[in-house]
Formats: sequence, structure tokens, C-alpha cells
Amino acid sequence: MNTADFRALLVAPGTSLQVALKQIDLTGLGLLLVVDSDGRLLRTVTDGDLRRARIRGLLDCVTLGELPGRSPIVVHEDATASNVLALMDEHQIDHIPVLDPAGRPVDLIFRRELSQRIWLSSPHLGEEETAFVEEAFRTNWIAPLGPHVDAFERELSSLVGVGHAAALSSGTAAIHLGLLLLGVQSGDTVFCSSLTFVGSCNPVRYCGAQPVFIDSEPETWNMSPAALERAFSWAKAHGRMPRCVIIVNLYGQSADMDALLPICDHFGVPVLEDAAESLGAQYKGRNSGTFGRLAVFSFNGNKIITTSGGGMLVSDDPELIGRARKFATQSREPARHYEHTEVGYNYRMSNVLAGIGRGQLRVLLERVAQRRAVFERYRAALSEVAAVRWMGEPRGYCSTRWLTCFTLAGPEAPNRCEGLMRALERHQIEARPVWKPMHLQPLFSGAPYFQHAENHDVSRQLFETGICLPSGSNLSQDQQDRVISHLRLALDAGEVFFGST
Repeated sequence: MNTADFRALLVAPGTSLQVALKQIDLTGLGLLLVVDSDGRLLRTVTDGDLRRARIRGLLDCVTLGELPGRSPIVVHEDATASNVLALMDEHQIDHIPVLDPAGRPVDLIFRRELSQRIWLSSPHLGEEETAFVEEAFRTNWIAPLGPHVDAFERELSSLVGVGHAAALSSGTAAIHLGLLLLGVQSGDTVFCSSLTFVGSCNPVRYCGAQPVFIDSEPETWNMSPAALERAFSWAKAHGRMPRCVIIVNLYGQSADMDALLPICDHFGVPVLEDAAESLGAQYKGRNSGTFGRLAVFSFNGNKIITTSGGGMLVSDDPELIGRARKFATQSREPARHYEHTEVGYNYRMSNVLAGIGRGQLRVLLERVAQRRAVFERYRAALSEVAAVRWMGEPRGYCSTRWLTCFTLAGPEAPNRCEGLMRALERHQIEARPVWKPMHLQPLFSGAPYFQHAENHDVSRQLFETGICLPSGSNLSQDQQDRVISHLRLALDAGEVFFGST
């Protein structure tokens, strides 16, 4: 329901039964909301109410305000979907108006929506995966390692354009091994993008190292070259040069590698590229995941392709990937018995999950196209909403649009974002804030942080004013239309006034 549709439901108490019946037929929703001159809800009227009134012999000139009165069943803007459903069940009704603090209707919830949740980014499986998984079961090769693991590594390496890959249990495990392979030890310093998921930097703590967080720049929302330069100047002055820099490619888009890599090269510090969210993205003709000394992909259930859970560590250095495979299998030495000379981890991917990954890899480009199409539909549908600012895509970049993200402009943007997400959640539509930056997390309280510019904390601003919308490649057009209509109604909530009543 868009704003115009919602306004069409609002009628004055002086409306006649005849006019009300025509309006109900016009709207097609089976009810009207009777409001006073200030827009406050007086009652709801259904088509059944009106037809029963006519059967009782009430004349068409009788007004809605003259019908027998009853208090409407309503909820307020802080209601959850479960609250609404419980109220519907209690009163045996299928729709409930939502009122603002002044008692004015700003939304309408229907029962049919509450059983049809729209997820932010749900897994999208096809037909290819089944054959590989069935083969794993048929050959009884379901444990970690196996022919699908080897093939998944080869196929991903070939598709991305990198020399070698190690299939692992998660993207976080891949980052952990990447840090170990780059020599990160207890007491070391590691630079990391602040605007990211905690999985990017928890492994720094696994190693006993200390993170230093780097702000984003406004154009791509990724690591700010200006902030990175200041962080290196500080590190050099204080004797805390980083062992490596974790550059995160956020929400399916590469960071500005042409600006960031020369800074790291100048100081002789290797880059661990966190491409967990950006498999399939390109930057100036090169695939995401091919810029760092090591790079990481994730196949978690919400990623653009998934193995249910899993990750990949990639590099052009065969020695590094060989050591990664050893670390990931408990660092077992090549002996008849179990021989160990260094600490290892149980980080290898199973043959079954690798089979799923092989099937998913075959539709990666299709999934990218589908997510980009989802983004374009959102952008077109909300093009007239001046307050909406979409996550950018500079010339030379090709984002996967893993998640469609935007920010709201204006001084009330944080409150409006919270209201938008509450409104969508009332209709069983999952939307989330942009990642809360790591420098704002209690876990990393006190860690050094370098802003994009003086008094310009880009990461904080994006978190406070940003929203991620449902973006799955399996999002149907009807589902996206539903998101768009509720989003537009929530964006226009302050403008849904009732001059027509």
C-alpha cells in the first residue's frame, strides 16, 4: 500500500453510506478508517458493516458518524508483528490500524502479511547443488576433505583469477589463518576497517594482537585512504607499525585499492583483503579478492552464494595456501601416525558443503545480476524521495549489491531510520541498520581509531543514518513491491495528512 492508497482509506464521519460503499469498492481492501478533522481515528468501518446497515433499512443518506459506535482495535508504532497477530487472534479480526502518538492512523497491518516474512538475504539454492551433494552421499565421502573440496578450490580460483585457494569452515576461520600466515603474533598491531562485521576483527584478538580501526570514506563506504595515511603516521611515531592491514570490501563493493595499496606498499605492510561480502564484484577490471597478499571469501547462509557455512582463503602464493591447509587440518605432519609440531585448527570444509559450493558457483554471475536488478528497482521506485542517499558505485566499480543500502539525510535521520525499520518489521519485513562500527563496540572500547577527516566520523554517520533492505536474489517482484509500498508509506508518514477528509 502506498501513500495515495492509504489516504484513500481515510474518510470523514459525515460521509454517507452510499459514498462509503463506493470508496470501499474503489480501494478494494474491504474497510475504511473514519477520522475526525484533526486526523484522529474514530472507528474502522468494513464492507460488512455497511452492507448490514443497508439490510437493516438504514438510508444511504445516513452518515458513518451515525452508525452505532464501537471503539476501534488499534496498535501503536512500537507494536511488533507478534503483538499484532496476538491481538488479531484475540478479537478474530484480519486487519489493525497503527496510530501515531496523536491518535492518527499512519499504517494498516493485514493478517495475510504476518505469515509471509521477507528476509534480508535468504539462501538461494538451485538444481546444480543436488547432483554434487548426492554424489558425496553415494560415494560415502561426507567428511572433511574429498574430491568436491579439491574441485571447489580449483573452480573458485579459476573464476576469481587467483592462483590458489583453501576451502575452510568459515570466513572468520580464513581471516584467522590469514593473520597467522602473515606473522601476526601476541602484542602486534593490525589495522582494520571499522565499518564491518565483527568477524573481520575478532581473529585479531584470537592472535593476541591489538586492532587499530580505520574510518570509511563517503563515496564507497569502504576504508578511507586519508584516515589510513594518518594511522600510519601515528604508528610510525609511536613504534606501533602494523603487521598487516585488513581492508574490507563492504556490502558487495570493493574498496578503492588504487589509493589504499600504495600506502601499504610504501610502509612495506601486507594487505589481507576481506572480500567476504564481495565475491563477484569487480574493481577497474579486476575481481574482488585478487588485490591482497591473501584474501578471504565467505559462504555463510546470507551471502551471495552459500555452502550453509564456509569460507575460502585465496592467494597467488602457493606456499601460503599450502600452510593454510596444514593449519586447517590440526597441523598434522606427513607421518603414518598423528605427528604435530605446531598448533593447528579444525578449519577444513566438508566434502558435502563443498559440493553445495560447486553448484552455487555455477550461478554466481546470475546471482550478481539478480541482486543488481533488485537494487535498481528500489532506486527507481524511490527516485523521488529526496532524503534517500544510495550507497555509491563510482566509475570503474561493479558492486554485487549483496545488500541494497541507503542513508537518510536531514537532522532527524537517526530517528526516522529507527521508525522505518520498526514500520517494516510490523509487516514481517526484515531490514537492518548498517553495521555498527567496531570503534563503537564495547568489545573494542579504547582501541585507536582514525576518522576520515577532523570532526567527520563517516562510519558513525553511516551507522546512525543507514538501512539495509531485503536484497536476496530470490526476492520476487511481488515481495519487492510489498517492501517498496511499506517503505514509501513509512517515509511519507509525516506527510499523510487528511485534507481530503
